[in-house]
Amino acid sequence: MITQKGAPLRALAILTMLAGLPSCETADQRIAQKEDHLAAAGFALKPVNSPQQQAMLNRLPPHHFVRRTHGNSVFYVFADPTVCDCLYIGDQAAYDNYQSYRQQKMLADEQQMTAGEYRDAAWNWNAWGPMTGPGWGGWNPAWNPAWGNWDPGMGQYNAGW
Repeated sequence: MITQKGAPLRALAILTMLAGLPSCETADQRIAQKEDHLAAAGFALKPVNSPQQQAMLNRLPPHHFVRRTHGNSVFYVFADPTVCDCLYIGDQAAYDNYQSYRQQKMLADEQQMTAGEYRDAAWNWNAWGPMTGPGWGGWNPAWNPAWGNWDPGMGQYNAGW
């Protein structure tokens, strides 16, 4: 078998490039999408209309929430000097709506990424040998003689492993 010296490095570079493919969405597209969700959650869009407003917008951290208190009211401000040159301003309810949306989206994304059940009548698990050891029905240190009679003291959780 002939191998090339730079093959592992080249393979790593290719894998790195392939890993970046799903994230071809630009930063501006991600920000605009976030702003759509802010508006849906109840945030109000306030465009910059004067040099004084522009100077104030530029003082805020871009694309991050800032909590502001005015009297007895709490407001959340999201500054966008790059896509819309505006502020999104919302009260506690709007912020809570946005956070709830983010949590629901994270759960939905996680469910989408979770491995689905594989159904294939022709699949033969026996071709892979005995299903024992780590990864086949629980962690069991007994499969490895180096652990000896190790007892982690886990009571019922250790039973049957």
